[in-house]
Amino acid sequence: MRTVPVNELLLVAAGAHALETTPPSVHVETVPANPEDVSTIDGVIRAFYEVVNVAPDAPRQWARDRTLYAPWIHFVAIGSKLTVFDHPSFVAQAEPLMREGFREPELRRIVHRYGNIAHVASSYELLRRSDGSRYTRGVNYIQLYFDGQRWWIASVVWQDEDAEHPIPPELLPPSP
Repeated sequence: MRTVPVNELLLVAAGAHALETTPPSVHVETVPANPEDVSTIDGVIRAFYEVVNVAPDAPRQWARDRTLYAPWIHFVAIGSKLTVFDHPSFVAQAEPLMREGFREPELRRIVHRYGNIAHVASSYELLRRSDGSRYTRGVNYIQLYFDGQRWWIASVVWQDEDAEHPIPPELLPPSP
């Protein structure tokens, strides 16, 4: 039996699409999780969005971010190509965007929970920091599990909205 490295498995699972292998360029400290962030699904999702909403040149919360995820976390971006990140690669890719300021408010959320597992469909919009205008919007699918002590995000998959893939009405804010 041959042992296959995780990166090779991801390439196979992704249909040989792009696997982000950017070497980590941002040191992320190891810190304990804030119990308010991980004791409930709502707390995890609140923290998930809080860590990416930063003012230009504000300190990032990558250490807090890391506490939300299972050690084997993978982020999957669906677009013109499929890109898979581990946490260090995600941080390295996102850091330049964060440096300029980044706003990604949640629009609406649907939670499906069964026992100690949950699936969260969460729509978002990306806003330009300079004028607050909408850049794009999309949907995050977030899988979580509860280990008896706390909630962990096991995976995050997202896709930005386009003409062919509009956000479903149930994930849009209610009309005024």
